[in-house]
Amino acid sequence: MSDLQDRIQRHLDALVGGGLEAGLQVAVYQNGALIVDVVAGPADPATGRPLTSGTPIFGFSTGKNIAATLAHMLVARGFLGYDSLVTDHWPEYGVRGKATTTLRHVLTHTTGLPAMPREITPAELPDWSRVCAALAAAEPRRPPGAAMGYHAYTFGYLVGELARRTTGRPMRELLREWITAPLGIERQLYFAAPPESLPGLARLEQRAEQWPAVPASGDAILAPWESGPRADFGNDREILCADIPSVGIATARGLAAMFDALLRGELVGSARVGELSALAYEGVDQVFGTPARMALGFPLGRIGAPPKDNAEESSLAFGWPGGGGSYAYADPARGIAFALTKTRLVPNFDTALSVTTILSDHLARMA
Repeated sequence: MSDLQDRIQRHLDALVGGGLEAGLQVAVYQNGALIVDVVAGPADPATGRPLTSGTPIFGFSTGKNIAATLAHMLVARGFLGYDSLVTDHWPEYGVRGKATTTLRHVLTHTTGLPAMPREITPAELPDWSRVCAALAAAEPRRPPGAAMGYHAYTFGYLVGELARRTTGRPMRELLREWITAPLGIERQLYFAAPPESLPGLARLEQRAEQWPAVPASGDAILAPWESGPRADFGNDREILCADIPSVGIATARGLAAMFDALLRGELVGSARVGELSALAYEGVDQVFGTPARMALGFPLGRIGAPPKDNAEESSLAFGWPGGGGSYAYADPARGIAFALTKTRLVPNFDTALSVTTILSDHLARMA
């Protein structure tokens, strides 16, 4: 374990020292044991405030891992079923061809609503009622279940409104009461950070010249703000304090601890863990035009894994990467829960790939 910790620490230090990264956190659990917990770089480059393993960092779609976990907990606790109709709990959602939408469609990104209605911009995201009313009134691009299209921001609101309708509680409260408090990871995972926590959060940075041009909104399904992560978005006070469950604020240790508890049956029960890595949809992502293999709530297969590993059902990992280069996944075959969080947004996953390669090499030697 110390060899793995040292290897990853040296690697992160080299990335930061070489100017390729700013602040980085990596945490790995294996079968309940924290085997890696390393950090490098500053939390705020402007002040030099150091990053610690307890410093929360705003991430983009790595927050979907938390929302999907809460969706499975809603099922495990009897509030919903995977084939529950959305309209059973949210009747006004059933207009304009959406009446057959189920939680399964939400979790597999096949509701037909990959993009926010165009009247919703980042300024409206903190207004939960307005966003959900716009989604309820929207016309789907395709009938529910017909095709998968990545739900960049709609995912969190669809899961969250079902959670609110069935439990009477917003996602930020369910996260605290069902996950962070029971696992002892308070202040490590947030939807809607408390205002008093803001000074302790890391600050994102971004180099504009690194990013490819964003297509004009008329040529893309997602609006530019939905498809292109921005540091100013993740540093904005209103966004940080808003319940937006497609994104989130997390430490690597908190994300990995959540996935570890999920794998060990603490959150949904051991009997349900197999469903988390079972293939639920396979096809082409209509947003990006890329192959898609989905479990319920998560993409399947570790990024960067050899194709044969991603094709073997017994070794399927699941978990969302986040725009800007963050990544978290769970591997039920190896008992691994992994998370990497970062302060510098980049248009690739090179750092995550390099760290997961070190981890994979270590696990292969130990096998």
